Amino acid sequence: MSKLKEYLKTLPRRLGKTAAVVGAAVVLFAVFLLCQGVNPLSVYANMIASTLGTSYGIGQVLIKSTPFILIAVGTCVSAKAGLVNVGGEGQFAMGALFSVTAALFIGDSMPSFFGIVLMMLAGMIGGAFWSGLAGVFKVKANMNETLTTLIMNYIAYQIVSYFVFNQLKDPDSFNWPQTSEISESLQLPRIWGKVTIGIVIALLAAVLIWLMISKSKWGYSLRVIGGNANAALHAGINVQKVQMIAMLISGALAGFAGAIEISGVEERLRQTTGVNYGYLGFLAAWMAWNNPATAIFTAVVIGFLSVAGNVLEISSALPSSAIQILMALVLLAILWKGKEKKSA
Repeated sequence: MSKLKEYLKTLPRRLGKTAAVVGAAVVLFAVFLLCQGVNPLSVYANMIASTLGTSYGIGQVLIKSTPFILIAVGTCVSAKAGLVNVGGEGQFAMGALFSVTAALFIGDSMPSFFGIVLMMLAGMIGGAFWSGLAGVFKVKANMNETLTTLIMNYIAYQIVSYFVFNQLKDPDSFNWPQTSEISESLQLPRIWGKVTIGIVIALLAAVLIWLMISKSKWGYSLRVIGGNANAALHAGINVQKVQMIAMLISGALAGFAGAIEISGVEERLRQTTGVNYGYLGFLAAWMAWNNPATAIFTAVVIGFLSVAGNVLEISSALPSSAIQILMALVLLAILWKGKEKKSA
């Protein structure tokens, strides 16, 4: 209870720091828009009105935010163990691949609830398997986890491409690289418009992980290692074991996000399923200073910006990818702030 009170007490300060960082990036992006001959106030007003001003827009933000929350929380777990896991992209892809394979195998052979649970478990296993490989490289071969997880992102999507072009390819897709649509019984129930219970699951997972890190003995070991791995080793903590578990949990959450994307949004696997989701989830975690609870808010901000990119294209004649400039500015501001905080 004291941990919760402490967190709630520091929450305004944490959110204030995040808001300041995002605000600085917004101002810089406004300068970019002015250089393109676009009125930034008009663009920002249209972005807010089209996303948060309609029920459809809010629903799209929640749908987009769901995988970002899970990937961000997973990134927070590994970060607490002193690891920089940028492999959410590949872990998401493997989770989507494992889950769609399970879904196509299950079909209508079992009740909806059990089929969905098995599909979610398959996604988590896929993500954990992929992050576990990087974990083994780290704890057994002392390889840099930042580089290995980054490289494995590209390998994961090559594997996805192989399967959607070959074994899992929909025979009725007119040669389009995608799997068949999963059974309707395996699609997540919707709670509002196109919003599924996936957003509720993501929020519960974030809270559960936050409690685990804050309250459990393992969470304490995690925080000690993240603070000083050598001190943790001298204190009798099995650093390699804790870091390995952290990587597995991190990957399982990203894989879970992939399963939810298949079951609740795309309902089939494509080459482009979830592209850039891992990097955006990583950005959300950094914006939250690797706090799983705060990551809920930052992931929603990223979700809002992702949806607003389409509005940007309509209202400014700029490509929707221009929103990536704003996200890059946010990341650079966070890196600068983190360096300033560390040097202080």
